Amino acid sequence: MRQAPHPPPPSDETELDELLSTPLDGVGSDIASLGGDIVLLGAGGKIGPTMAAMARRALDSFDSTAEVHAVSRWSEPAVREYLECQGVRTHVADIGDPSVLRSLPDAAGLYVLAGMKFGTTGAEPRMWWTNAAVPAMVAERYRDVPTVVYSSGNVYPFTPVSHGGCTERDTPDPRGEYAQSCLARERVFAGASGRWGTPTVMFRLNYACELRYGVLADIAARIAEDRPVDVTMPAVNIVWQRDVSAWALRSVTLADSDAPVLNATGPETLPVRRIALLLAEAMGREVEFTGTEAPDALLNDSGDCFARFGYPTLAARTLIAWTGQWTARGGRRLGKATKFEQRQGRY
Repeated sequence: MRQAPHPPPPSDETELDELLSTPLDGVGSDIASLGGDIVLLGAGGKIGPTMAAMARRALDSFDSTAEVHAVSRWSEPAVREYLECQGVRTHVADIGDPSVLRSLPDAAGLYVLAGMKFGTTGAEPRMWWTNAAVPAMVAERYRDVPTVVYSSGNVYPFTPVSHGGCTERDTPDPRGEYAQSCLARERVFAGASGRWGTPTVMFRLNYACELRYGVLADIAARIAEDRPVDVTMPAVNIVWQRDVSAWALRSVTLADSDAPVLNATGPETLPVRRIALLLAEAMGREVEFTGTEAPDALLNDSGDCFARFGYPTLAARTLIAWTGQWTARGGRRLGKATKFEQRQGRY
């Protein structure tokens, strides 16, 4: 059988960022319906720039005068400059400082992306402060504002690969302090929602990918560097970052005082071994493996998300092929490993 054709990947980072931030149907109408400015806290990370730029473009398509405010410490000035060029208002702020938090713009819709994951082992007090204490201050500052809280599928237990992943109705059972702090963040915002009636939704994400970052980029980097790929974590869920950014922006319409949960990832349970083989094929390289597949994995069922917002617009096979081609030609990587293979919850 002939190899499945894939559309050509973005040729450079400008084209990649343009594609990632192109709004999907429904984004503009949903966020414009908020009737005012939106604020993204922690917008300088991996997904924040895509979401902020997409929000600006989506509002512009509806001739909305609402502003998009992106708040971060901006450890990478180029990211801030990119967003300013897109028409996003940027703010340098440490949201852990109550006086700074109070000075931030008011909002008709709030997206909380701020959190700490990488480098948390050995820095647990700072992690708990960032992931569990700061949310209490944010929730008080933006009480009554419809709020999307970015969370993680890490709050779920491992499930057998054959079971298809956890749904929103499964009981959290976080493994390790990072995952526990993610659940604490959810509980704090849910408590604030119950106390003040703030419409809130918990957006539990598993592994957004773009060509410079994500599980696929991690595996491709190992192949490019002739390092073996660890298959102890036997399978993962992935999703194209453009899709998950659109879903996250639209999920504000689900915010309620009951603080519902929405899982977000791709529909496939993808074996890590199969991903590595497909990447190696796209890269024209060989791949070696280490470890033995465990019977269970950290997996997420996003059927409710698809029912509301539709399936991903980019097929997993295309995303894998694009990542392999991008890596093979020396495309830039963000250098932030997901540590998807971690089974003890230490990041």
